[in-house]
Amino acid sequence: MPDLPFDELPFNRDRPLSDRVLVTGANGLLGQALVDRMAASSDLDVLATARDDAPRFAPSTCDYRPMDVTAPDAVEAVMDDFAPDVVVNCAAVSDVAACEENRNRAWAVNARAVKRLAKHCAAQRARLVQVSSDFVFNGKRGPYDENARPDPVNYYGRTKLAGENALREVDLSDWAIVRTVLLYGVGRDLSRSNVVRWMIDRLAAGEPIHVVTDQWRTPTYAPDLADGIARVVERDKTGLYHISGREMVTIHELAETVADVFGFDASLVTPVASDYFEDAVERPPKTGFIILKAETELGYDPHSLETGLRAVGRALGAEPVD
Repeated sequence: MPDLPFDELPFNRDRPLSDRVLVTGANGLLGQALVDRMAASSDLDVLATARDDAPRFAPSTCDYRPMDVTAPDAVEAVMDDFAPDVVVNCAAVSDVAACEENRNRAWAVNARAVKRLAKHCAAQRARLVQVSSDFVFNGKRGPYDENARPDPVNYYGRTKLAGENALREVDLSDWAIVRTVLLYGVGRDLSRSNVVRWMIDRLAAGEPIHVVTDQWRTPTYAPDLADGIARVVERDKTGLYHISGREMVTIHELAETVADVFGFDASLVTPVASDYFEDAVERPPKTGFIILKAETELGYDPHSLETGLRAVGRALGAEPVD
């Protein structure tokens, strides 16, 4: 086959239509992990999309096509050409401070684009799996199960809740929402870091870090979340699922665990309260998830925090200490 631009590559139309999965935001941490997980399945024909002209993962993994979820014409063209049976929307503005600073962009990606995708899915009788966040909760009564009432405390959380509501408002009967917590892992040429990578990079360089003791989370290893989402798709599940790690820790405890696993100097980790930072964006103090539904219905079985961190270390070529 001659070399063609990514947006002109032919799609694989030899598979049954029920196997077609469109992944948005495929160049992010979760998107890359999800593409790896799904492309490894012989039962799925995956098309990865993102705003970039080319994939940040190995292009041989699956077909790729540039698509900005906020561009109506681009979304319509890809949906019409690929005719997916399932759309997994990983595209998001997830930087909490960035959402406050550029509310128009945050709303366009996290809310309006979801409604657009939902309408296309309804018209084409496709399923939509929307990735959401623990920040839809106020953090007063965590950990949360799927029956808990959302009450976001910042603009990022409000946009993610609006995205969830878009699915319910559109005449779309076949949908799922997967909420997650504090994602960490390793990707290729990522546009932004994650909390664990930041901790590793700083501590490896011998630089001190200040981390909060008054925010609790259940950190989630990206390949675990990708596996959970793939199980939702493969098992034709609908409705709401909380998918995260099992262990509830403060951000300070997470940093201490990183230092312990990698043999870094623990004295570099300084505990502070949230008000130590000048960032004025409110964050929910205690979220975290109860994942019993995912364990029971999906067979979801996440890595322990230590095991996930060790996997990150191996991927970075920095072997953790025994």
